[in-house]
Amino acid sequence: MTKRICLALALSSTFIAGSILQAEEASTSKYAPLAIPLADIQWGAPGGGNGFPVGVQSARQGTDPVTGGITYYAKFPAGSHFDMHWHTHDEFVVVVQGSVTIVLGEEIHAVSTGSYIVIPGTLNHSWDVPAGGEDAVIVVRRGGPADFNFVDK
Repeated sequence: MTKRICLALALSSTFIAGSILQAEEASTSKYAPLAIPLADIQWGAPGGGNGFPVGVQSARQGTDPVTGGITYYAKFPAGSHFDMHWHTHDEFVVVVQGSVTIVLGEEIHAVSTGSYIVIPGTLNHSWDVPAGGEDAVIVVRRGGPADFNFVDK
């Protein structure tokens, strides 16, 4: 065989083996498939107080088996406030309904449905949901186990 044919066969074999390996890795995921409409979310009982927004509800969707980070929905009533706090791990948020004003460190951001927010671990932040509007719903993925460290005023 010529060198070109040998090289082509070697590259093809590598590509096929890599594709098979990827398919095997995909099939060994620790996650179960999930597709759930927002209207079908099973919310927990309203809670809050002591820095947390009064009336906040959440719905856990899963926990990362490696990092211990959770993914969950949170629903904040219109007019609610989440006191200044921080978390040890990074937090990734998508606003899926309504709008919020979020303070990230020293910066204030008004965000609404479709907005994406990255909150680095240890960054002070707070939330406000405008009064008179609709409740705000966010989906959150944490980079590690959840903790809430409120900042003294």
